[in-house]
Amino acid sequence: MRKYITVQGDTWDYIAYKVFGEQSGAEFYMHALLDANPAYIHYVIFPADIVLVVPDVRVELPKTLPPWKRGA
Repeated sequence: MRKYITVQGDTWDYIAYKVFGEQSGAEFYMHALLDANPAYIHYVIFPADIVLVVPDVRVELPKTLPPWKRGA
């Protein structure tokens, strides 16, 4: 597991987007972040310098992405 240190203004979906990948639709994996960090579940917009646990998640790339976005 990795760690992520929040920046002022971060939100759960934006953190997921940053840590799981920009082109994978990874913001939809924010539930994994929420599950791994129950002490911070009440935050909607984060202050700076909160250390979050980033769980290992296998992000599935959508089949509709063109080959150059899938890394093929």
